[in-house]
Parts: sequence; structure tokens; C-alpha cells
Amino acid sequence: MHRTSTHSTAKRPGTVTKLIATAALAVGLGAGSYGIANAASGSTTTTTTTASTATAPAAPSTSQPWGHQRSDETPLTGDALAKVTAIANAKVPGGTVVRVETDADGNATYEAHMTKSDGTPVTVYVDSSFNFVSVETR
Repeated sequence: MHRTSTHSTAKRPGTVTKLIATAALAVGLGAGSYGIANAASGSTTTTTTTASTATAPAAPSTSQPWGHQRSDETPLTGDALAKVTAIANAKVPGGTVVRVETDADGNATYEAHMTKSDGTPVTVYVDSSFNFVSVETR
């Protein structure tokens, strides 16, 4: 003889409601936790399209008054670095060379960003034949 259970969820409507509410809560917590973790990690799948093709140079800061290395200027190496650095040091005695690179602004072929001994930022410009062009104080 079969015995039928008298404890079915159909006879207890509160049990089904609690089960659905618990499942919804679990799904909501999981989705919310994923969203928070995703935002905290900085990863995103948002795609943005812009019409601009050029990027403005970084704004100067007090610690680096020339801004950051620009994508259209290349750091110098080898002989070019040595020659431009020597010219810059000769034109700004006691100064500190911060960065030596190609010049994309059209002032000269090369530029050396420096800080004078008093902390004043300057840029020394040098042409393609490694002749001094000018010193610009910022």
C-alpha cells in the first residue's frame, strides 16, 4: 500500500513564495556583486566612438610643467641623445635635463626639457644639424 505524504508544498503556499523570494534574492546579490567587482576592476565592455582623430597634449602639472611624453614625440637615444643633452647643459648651466625628444611643435627638430637650478622649467631647442636654436622659459 502506498502512503501519500501530507507535507507537499502545494498545501503550504508560504513555502513556494519563500523559495521564489530566496532564489530572486540570490540572483540579485550575485548580479550586484558581479557589477561591483567589475566596476572595481576597471574593466568594461562599453564602446565609445568619437569623431576626433587628434588628442590634445596632457596639461602641465607643477611636478612636470611640460606635461607628459606625447605620442607624436619620440625620446632620443644614442648619439642624438648625447649631442642634444650636451647642448642643453651648455645653454642652461646648473640645470637638470628631464626629458630629451623630437619636437613635434615645429620649433626645431629636437628639444630638451630641463629645470634650471632655481626650479624654473625651460626647453632647449636644437636643429637637425645639432645646432642650438633657442631656449624657451615656461
